[in-house]
Amino acid sequence: MPNITVDHSAGLDDRIDRAGLAGAVHQACVETVAARTAACKTRFRRADETVVGDGAEDAQVVHLEIALLAGRTQEAKTALAEAVLALLPEHIKNPEGCHLSVEVRDLEPAYKSARG
Repeated sequence: MPNITVDHSAGLDDRIDRAGLAGAVHQACVETVAARTAACKTRFRRADETVVGDGAEDAQVVHLEIALLAGRTQEAKTALAEAVLALLPEHIKNPEGCHLSVEVRDLEPAYKSARG
């Protein structure tokens, strides 16, 4: 916890600074919702096809989801979403025109994790 997933259009493969983005999101989690850096886990998933609206434009999409253990206030989750949305363009080369979104949600009560 937190579990962070970054879904992005294939056209952004060479434009996202993955290590920089992960580090910045981890730091935002520490500062905003009192997460521990060592507990932050980020994965990146490429979406081969993305369509926005009627599909007329070749749109690039980044959607970042942060899943937290329950207990944070809605205000804290909103603050984290806003902070991460603000830092996203800093880690994308030529972010103009990209559709960016962030969702912060609670993990399900049945969530369990282990380290092997």
